[in-house]
Amino acid sequence: MTRVLHVLDHSLPLHSGYTFRTRAIMAAQLAAGLEVRGITGLRHTAPGPDAEMAEGLAFHRTRGSASGPVGLREWREIQLLADAIIALAREWRPDVLHAHSPALCGKAALIAGNRLGIPVVYEIRAFWEDAAVSNGTGSEGSLKYRLTRALESHVAREAGHVVTICQGLKDDLVTRGIPADKITLSPNGVDLALFGQAARPEPGLAAELGLGDGPVVGFIGSFYDYEGLDDLIAAMPALTGRFPGARLLLVGGGPMEAALKAQAEASPAASAINFVGRVPHSEVERYYALIDVMAYPRKKSRLTDLVTPLKPLEAMAQGKLVAASDVGGHRELIENGITGTLFAPDDPAACAEALADLLGAPAKWPGRREAGRDHVAESHDWARNIYRYHDVYQRLLARSVDWRIPAAA
Repeated sequence: MTRVLHVLDHSLPLHSGYTFRTRAIMAAQLAAGLEVRGITGLRHTAPGPDAEMAEGLAFHRTRGSASGPVGLREWREIQLLADAIIALAREWRPDVLHAHSPALCGKAALIAGNRLGIPVVYEIRAFWEDAAVSNGTGSEGSLKYRLTRALESHVAREAGHVVTICQGLKDDLVTRGIPADKITLSPNGVDLALFGQAARPEPGLAAELGLGDGPVVGFIGSFYDYEGLDDLIAAMPALTGRFPGARLLLVGGGPMEAALKAQAEASPAASAINFVGRVPHSEVERYYALIDVMAYPRKKSRLTDLVTPLKPLEAMAQGKLVAASDVGGHRELIENGITGTLFAPDDPAACAEALADLLGAPAKWPGRREAGRDHVAESHDWARNIYRYHDVYQRLLARSVDWRIPAAA
């Protein structure tokens, strides 16, 4: 039985898009007969024991601290994680190290894999230098940006195989000289066993939130600048002009929360905009159930053009109508007019018009919902997609030499 050790930035019990993808991968691999564990680096900050179970999955933690100037601090992080991987591998003896971005995890896995003779798969979910730019914590072309990009390219070149979540990331890696046949796509997916049944709307919750008779447009997620929620708020006066009962329900929080609330309070449509705040993950489906159209107005940037988000797929699985900005990451997931509606990015008027046109055509809603659910089931169900990894593992193991973990290293 193949044993896979996933090398991670952070994991459950923390909740994020990153940890939910990890959970889906590991749970599907367990169900398919593999033995899997995860190990996290220093950036997993949740309190807990050195080894713990979370939602039926086993995770190990790296201990210690890393300090110093930029560059040296990260190198110390890498070394601590590599040492932790080696120590765990001597005990558990994995067949494959499956590292997930950022490149700090990938480099630590390469160091450990080289010491132990274990093949390494490196999975890129986003280029973290671009994520830093979009989050406002970095600038394109800076020294840190260039160093992060160089490390990413190095890890991709040295890994036995590379996995990306979408075509945009793969195409970019090919321009860096990574052979296309060394890269496998494993698109974002949904565990339909957990997230495939829509909850029933709760009239009491709708009344508590003041949603009236709707229709309700919603967003559930993190409030980062690149999500374009300012454009969605700016679209509301035009939308309520055509649909006076329309409401906007914003569930979540993040760096832009204060600015978005101030913008909403100053809007002529202020009474139609409702901020719920963060809710426990177990409660999220209650809010999905109240929303007619899930809106994803991401701004156009290198990050949003290259990376596919998870949220539109979750919305389709829940049978929700989806409207999203026409950026590269959305185009890989949504067929305009079939599984969702695309509108020009960075354009509140275009957003308002697309939402109004969608809300004004209820006869098309059942077909759109069915098409969205079918698309997720056929192309983004983890129960099927997990076998992409199996093929990669088997190819690597077939060409690797017989290895033995040394007693000391």
